[in-house]
Amino acid sequence: MTVEIRVPVLGESVTEATVGQWFKSVGDAVEKDEPLLELETDKVTLEVNATEAGRLDEIIVAEGEDVEVGALLGHLAEGAGGAASKPVKEEAKEKPEPAAKASPEPETESEEPSPDSSSVDVLPAAQKLIDEKGLDASQITGTGKDGRITKGDVLEALENGGKSKSSSATKEAPKPAAKEASAASSGPRSEEDREERVKMSRLRKSIAARLKDAQNTAAMLTTYNEVDMTAMLDLRSEYKELFLKKHGVKLGFMSFFTKACVAALQETPAVNAEIDGDDLIYKNYYNMGIAVGTDSGLVVPVLRDADKLGFADVEKGIAELGKKARDGKLSMADMQGGTFTITNGGVYGSLMSSPILNPPQAGVLGMHKIQERPMVVKGEIKIRPMMYLALTYDHRIIDGKEAVTFLVRVKDALEDPQRLLLDL
Repeated sequence: MTVEIRVPVLGESVTEATVGQWFKSVGDAVEKDEPLLELETDKVTLEVNATEAGRLDEIIVAEGEDVEVGALLGHLAEGAGGAASKPVKEEAKEKPEPAAKASPEPETESEEPSPDSSSVDVLPAAQKLIDEKGLDASQITGTGKDGRITKGDVLEALENGGKSKSSSATKEAPKPAAKEASAASSGPRSEEDREERVKMSRLRKSIAARLKDAQNTAAMLTTYNEVDMTAMLDLRSEYKELFLKKHGVKLGFMSFFTKACVAALQETPAVNAEIDGDDLIYKNYYNMGIAVGTDSGLVVPVLRDADKLGFADVEKGIAELGKKARDGKLSMADMQGGTFTITNGGVYGSLMSSPILNPPQAGVLGMHKIQERPMVVKGEIKIRPMMYLALTYDHRIIDGKEAVTFLVRVKDALEDPQRLLLDL
């Protein structure tokens, strides 16, 4: 019996997706609920799982192609053994016949993997470069997600005679084709190698469109302040081991910032509002968007009803959302309904920046790197761990007084964290 593999319902207002990667090849055995392929939408990346056990019988839509909800992606032979031989021809990816002898032309080389490279996972851009340069994927160490070989790994291998640095000392000498590629790479680059044209992912296009729309629509303004992190660092240092032992999660910075923002939003409701036509909608709930950087781009999963959560629940919720984002497991529900966003550029070393709004939200708080600086404390110069805070807000909704009040309340709560515990 043949089972159809179709594009599932992707969520509210999402009608199209792009096939990101097939995890299985035609002829591969498949277990029930095992991921078959990855779909990229303008909001999240999601996996399509097998509804039955069997064998992947046909791939209809290749990687990189756009599909609509309900479109046929391929066929699964239900109950078929995984040991069955692969079809001679795949609809989406045809493999050339193995050549009896190596040739400098990529199209005549065998693409069948060697015994040592059968389990190597290579990203499309990297595979294209490997084929062009005649390299052996088994000689290259992947640094991408789950050990996948990226284009950067291939470029590094070219500079090291066709092998990654980690494997060059333990494996045999490069093949002739790899030597030729290395020699070519050491000389002047051809015009073709100076640039690379890559199609934007659906998520990247969505990010670009939303951010540009925010610039074109909202009256964005950013106000800054700085916070002395001494008290919070001391409190965290004193209780982090006891916190971890009791709650099973580390006490980080994000719970303090989340609770501080919730307290400030309750005092300045305009920062938790949005514009809908000629109306202002004030939210009496606090769903905090937590920006997470992934290999695919920036995503903002939502921690719901943060005002009702304790520090431990906030930490657990953020850790879970962060893991799902990095693993590409976020659902549409995880991304919807945010009322305010926190983004932490400090994890990348940013000292100060002006974040862009996440429409239709009216405010976003930017955290930055903690840096020791000389500060005047009660008439004396002391070294303090300081962080710059940035609040970007929509001036159509929020006045300067409200924006500054919000940021000062966040600053006060972080510099005296007992205020959060006592709800002051």
